[in-house]
Amino acid sequence: MPDLPVVLDRTTSDPLHRQLSARVRDLVADGVLPRGARLPSSRALAADLGVSRSVTEQAYDQLLAEGWLETRRGSGTYVATAGHATAAAPPRRSAPAAPPLVRLDAGTPWIDPRHGAGWRRAWREVSAATPPRGYDDARGLPELRAALAERIGRTRGLRVDPDEVLVTGGTTDGLRHLLDVLAPGSVALEDPGYRAAVETVRAAGRDVVDLPAGRPVTDLRGSAAAYVTPAHQHPLGLVMSAPDRLTLLASAHTAAAVVVEDDYDSEFRYDVAPVPALAALDRRRVAYVGTASKSVAPSLRLGWVVPPPDLLDTVCRRRSARHDGVSWPVQRAFVALLRDGYVDKVVRSARRVYAERAPRVAEVLAPCAMPAGPSAGMYSTWLVDQRRALAARDAARRAGFDVPLLTDYTRGSGLTGLVVGFGGVTDAELDRALAALRRGLEAG
Repeated sequence: MPDLPVVLDRTTSDPLHRQLSARVRDLVADGVLPRGARLPSSRALAADLGVSRSVTEQAYDQLLAEGWLETRRGSGTYVATAGHATAAAPPRRSAPAAPPLVRLDAGTPWIDPRHGAGWRRAWREVSAATPPRGYDDARGLPELRAALAERIGRTRGLRVDPDEVLVTGGTTDGLRHLLDVLAPGSVALEDPGYRAAVETVRAAGRDVVDLPAGRPVTDLRGSAAAYVTPAHQHPLGLVMSAPDRLTLLASAHTAAAVVVEDDYDSEFRYDVAPVPALAALDRRRVAYVGTASKSVAPSLRLGWVVPPPDLLDTVCRRRSARHDGVSWPVQRAFVALLRDGYVDKVVRSARRVYAERAPRVAEVLAPCAMPAGPSAGMYSTWLVDQRRALAARDAARRAGFDVPLLTDYTRGSGLTGLVVGFGGVTDAELDRALAALRRGLEAG
């Protein structure tokens, strides 16, 4: 039942029971108390207002006589569903909300509904488990860190000990923990690049230095770190070449900087075998960051980071001091999802879907735009002048779809175009969106 927002004025000559009946009458008339709402008992309301029970009983009796309230045997006092209340408190009307746009972004994965039983089974297991009595290990559940270490070694060729793996609340959470322990200095980030990483760096009070995407990184002097996506540059889709990887590591060594490798979707390559992790070339210089957002669900808010060995203990101490652990139920569920093969299944299913959808996207857009990089993962980026990119985006919005512009990801870069995600939509939605984009590109 609702609390009554009533204030009585004891300095006036107006009796308290009259004040109370008038206040309740106004609440009903204004629709604050809807028809059928249950009111506190006269005893409870008297205690809440600090008055005698006779005050609340007299007020209720008056409102019952006027038809504003009604009693129900053995249940209590309610706002009347007819009479004065019906006439004085018409239902509030608001304009119907427009349906939300379906977003074709670079971060929403395809989750095959045929695997839903595995998802539900994992959460049933969590519901039957006993949570820890206090704060658990800020590094993450030991069984999850062991499972992640095994998976990173198996899928990314990066051999790590479970004690080197820290469970995080996602990619940017892992980045925050690293920024917290790095030496003073700016952070170099790819341009165009991951917007959330840019905002995370700025929120940490560090300056952002632009690294033109696709070009060798030869100088990191003055920077404490460089944040890169070498396996699948976000959002251009480029793969950092072997010579460029070595050049980046050499530059980081010279500047005593840490390279933060965001390995966000390397499992979804379908043109070639997954590119090995950059961290496999230099564990002392590279911090490896992974996420479950692209394989399972962004809303899970789960990731992991493997810091360079000389930063590991400091990160762990600070996380422990601040209780920076990840939700225990989420960790337990992910242990089950990994153990029972759910993650492997959804990755394989999604890879097949992306491999089928990427050529369909290219078939529609290639006559009007230029691909920025090879097809891989759950999106592709298309270069086109800003006027036609805007026309295509607007056409998509009229059709009910939200397609990001490449300029949404840029800072100093002059690149323009569209970033077309094809993971978080149905086949029918994708076809409608592509048709709208094509119309916009041709009309623009």
